Amino acid sequence: MSRHEQLIAPLDPPGTVLLTVECQQGVVGRDSALPELAAQARSSGALENTARLVEVAHAAGVQVVHAVAERRPDGRGAGSNAPLFRAAVRLPVQQHSGSKAVRVAEPIEVAEEDIVVRRLHGLSPIAGTGVDALLRGLGCRTLVVTGVSANVAIPNAVFDAVNLGYCAVVPVDAIAGVPPEYTPAMVRNTLALVSTVTTTDEVLACWRAPRRAARA
Repeated sequence: MSRHEQLIAPLDPPGTVLLTVECQQGVVGRDSALPELAAQARSSGALENTARLVEVAHAAGVQVVHAVAERRPDGRGAGSNAPLFRAAVRLPVQQHSGSKAVRVAEPIEVAEEDIVVRRLHGLSPIAGTGVDALLRGLGCRTLVVTGVSANVAIPNAVFDAVNLGYCAVVPVDAIAGVPPEYTPAMVRNTLALVSTVTTTDEVLACWRAPRRAARA
């Protein structure tokens, strides 16, 4: 069985959801609170590949969910039980609810049918956010995980998805972390053990397959 044949059934649009993780202006945009991560997301092509996946997902009938991390200006509901949370409070750009920083970043286009899920706490876009119930309501069987960071939120999303019974698919060229060499090592030694590791082009080939167009 070819690689394409192995992927095409799990990536069948009616049972697939594309998740973009923290692809927001205050994280991967030009005025990011985390400029090193933003630079890596752009220079590696991860942000552009995520945008390509979103564009084709819209055309193929794949549901897109954008997971955004934000914080109330008064800090209510936010955690302080990890160094990462405490450091975030001191960053020059704050991910405040309703601000430009928590808008989905270009070049990703948000369609009317997309769902934007916002969280005020935690490290995962899935655990404790209501995303599990949302995915089940959408009939999701396979979750395609993209975005940032490969250091924290991406592995959290993959682990949570697998623990909840979903098949996780990770296009490795649509995720980014820092330093650059960390991401391939983490994928090879961790995510490859629990998810289907693939590429943007392989996913797009499945969604553009003739039988998809015939269904539409």
